[in-house]
Amino acid sequence: METCYLAVDIGASSGRHILGTLRDGKITLTEIHRFENGMKNENGTLVWDTGHLLSEVVAGIKKCKALGKLPATVAIDTWGVDYVLLDENGKELYPAVCYRDERTVKAMEEVEAVVPFAELYRRTGLQRMSFNTVYQLWCDKQSGKLGKAKRMLLMPEYLSYKLTGVMKNEYTIASTTGLVNAANKDWDRDLFKALGYPEEIVAPLSPPGTPVGAFLPEIEKEVGFSATVVLTASHDTASAVAACPLSENGVYISSGTWSLIGTENLSPTLSDEARAANFTNEGGVEYRYRFLKNIMGMWLLQNIRKDLNKRYSYDEMMEMARSAGNGVRFDANAQSLVAPENMLDAIRALTGKDLSAAEALGAVYTSLAASYDAAIKQIEALSGKTVDGILIVGGGSKDRYLNELTARFTGKPVRTGLTEATALGNLLAQIMAHQKLTLTDAREIVKNTFQIKEFTV
Repeated sequence: METCYLAVDIGASSGRHILGTLRDGKITLTEIHRFENGMKNENGTLVWDTGHLLSEVVAGIKKCKALGKLPATVAIDTWGVDYVLLDENGKELYPAVCYRDERTVKAMEEVEAVVPFAELYRRTGLQRMSFNTVYQLWCDKQSGKLGKAKRMLLMPEYLSYKLTGVMKNEYTIASTTGLVNAANKDWDRDLFKALGYPEEIVAPLSPPGTPVGAFLPEIEKEVGFSATVVLTASHDTASAVAACPLSENGVYISSGTWSLIGTENLSPTLSDEARAANFTNEGGVEYRYRFLKNIMGMWLLQNIRKDLNKRYSYDEMMEMARSAGNGVRFDANAQSLVAPENMLDAIRALTGKDLSAAEALGAVYTSLAASYDAAIKQIEALSGKTVDGILIVGGGSKDRYLNELTARFTGKPVRTGLTEATALGNLLAQIMAHQKLTLTDAREIVKNTFQIKEFTV
């Protein structure tokens, strides 16, 4: 029987379980489970339903048994920055607050009164975003919740713990916290001390490929088999970028709820100019650095669709945007767009125009493409690279109009073809660990398997 691997890939709006099998240098992907995810308002605080997430993770694993395909290893990736605090008995200190909650806006100023952002960036290389873990923990410190905590697990680490009973912290997801030293690739203990965060809540960081443990007896009984849970590149963007066969001067856009646009470097870029441009240095497989910028992405379209009571499909919304043209622009990263009650109204307020739904959609597309162009120009200036092409991966890569505008606005060749890049990268990290392969080997598997097409305007 061929060896297979299971990727559990969870984004802010949905999750999926994908089985991967390697044969003759090519990988076969089979989706076996998909489920919805989303934040909920609990007494005025935006939180994650961790119980729902765990039940869906287990439900998807259970389907492997029904299909007769038992994975050798299982690995979980999620979005970054969010976490669960646990007490001395390993029990959750609820709630698991969502990064979109407004609690951190004031915390950011208070943290930087203790450690100025210039110093934070010099140490961690992480861009200034109000929801970074370093700011979220300040809120938990102020509320007293942090004082009760004995461990902090980021979302994929927490779900792995619930499957195995073993707590581990993984490098790529930890690199999103603003608490990892970019140079030494481990927790910056001096920052913990300066901010009054207990150092014992974290363990030394493990790289992708590290075994976590076997299923707990109760999990094994429920799903009908046992497997080893391993750490993948647990941050979803780290997994997506691992799957990208990039040239040295190539740029990727991981296009989903967020658009993550950047390049891959062998050392962090911690200059004042990079800090001023708000670029981040996040960890990747084989300790590559993802030098990138976060742009709001498909979140804008997801919320407009909700505002329109889901009357239109994404393809229909795309055609509405195309027909409206692209005359209006706004800041796609405006704070008012992080968690508005109504996205259409928030965009109208930003533009100062009473836009129709189609016109607002047109403005979204134009603004995203313009922000990609600006980011690429910054990457060239900050890295010294002359970008020779853009590889767009993830669910957003299926949006033909956005691809077209990206090529038009940037003047760069645009390639697409890896819609499930995150799950693919998750699987590749497992295969690398199991079969002792390098990242170069893994990317050759991608090139052998998938047809990556150049998008022509």
